[in-house]
Amino acid sequence: MCAHKLNYDMRIEEEIKQYKFRNIHQKLMINLFYTYNALSSKMQDLLRDEKLTMQQFNILRILRGQYPDPVTNSMLKDRMLDKNSDVTRILDRMIRDGLAKRANCESDRRRVDITITEKGLELLKRIDTRNQEMDDIAAGLSSDEAQIFNDMLDKLRAGTK
Repeated sequence: MCAHKLNYDMRIEEEIKQYKFRNIHQKLMINLFYTYNALSSKMQDLLRDEKLTMQQFNILRILRGQYPDPVTNSMLKDRMLDKNSDVTRILDRMIRDGLAKRANCESDRRRVDITITEKGLELLKRIDTRNQEMDDIAAGLSSDEAQIFNDMLDKLRAGTK
């Protein structure tokens, strides 16, 4: 049986009550946007318990990945999943909440170094205990399907460069 003929719980047509699309590419784009919002909402629900936004979570993960080395605002901006994020504003709030800290770079006075704090590391450890819940969001796909989908998304994104 072809993949496009499989019976899924709720196809995009039923989800949005739209049965005609200009073409299969338009349907794909609508399906991607709709699915992104559904996945994002599920992740936000998990992070809400920790009073954390997706952008803050993304920054904390970047900082932890670099720890103990610092990062700069521009490095964070380059690595953010959401390229439209206001990194400075998000960092200001995270610093206020004690999750990250800023320090002037000693070797380059124009550079500001950002690092994760112990409180930020502890918060991520708590969230890490929920990794299975996060993984379960995509559990509708087998590991092989997830790999194929990752490859397809990389190919699709290449068209945006």
